[in-house]
Amino acid sequence: MDYFIFADIMGIIAFTISGFLVAIKNDLDILGILIASSLTALGGGILRDAILSSPPFAFTAIYPAATLMATIALIFLLKLYKKDSIERKWIFVVSDTVGLVAFSITGALLAINAEYNFFGIVIVSFITAVGGGVTRDIMINQVPSVLISDFYGSIAVIVAFLLGILEFFGAINEFSIIAIAVFSVVLRLVAYKKRWNLPKINKQ
Repeated sequence: MDYFIFADIMGIIAFTISGFLVAIKNDLDILGILIASSLTALGGGILRDAILSSPPFAFTAIYPAATLMATIALIFLLKLYKKDSIERKWIFVVSDTVGLVAFSITGALLAINAEYNFFGIVIVSFITAVGGGVTRDIMINQVPSVLISDFYGSIAVIVAFLLGILEFFGAINEFSIIAIAVFSVVLRLVAYKKRWNLPKINKQ
């Protein structure tokens, strides 16, 4: 499960960056920045582990340490960023995409390891990927981005679906996981660039 640990840490660092940028946009103080970054990075994993009835990985030393170190480093680099439209900057989009895909993969892999059915794999993958961001957005009183923006939660569902198919055929390995990760990151970035969204029901 080395690839699982690698993907989890990548997701934590990437989501720490996106949580940090959202905190800066919303004028949070240093404590608020640490909380927003930590919730974004660790919240989904905690919800995932609660569903799986396993001790939260987020409470082991390496995960909070990675989050804290990334947040402190970003605070020192704060002057590189401006608040205006920060969520439309590519550094936010890329970091959020990497975190989304990495956590989708870890959630799906743990659900597969727990022998969940296909529906369970999709749900655990989705909650792992978006749980931290939803918790952060609720805390800062804004509509969770997963509900409104850029083909976002759909990526988690696609990742889970592909991994579920690979598990059915016994084809999960390092190469297939990397291929799914690359495909999903590219798809999310293309969706962002092309402004793809799921259909909405407009009021008449």
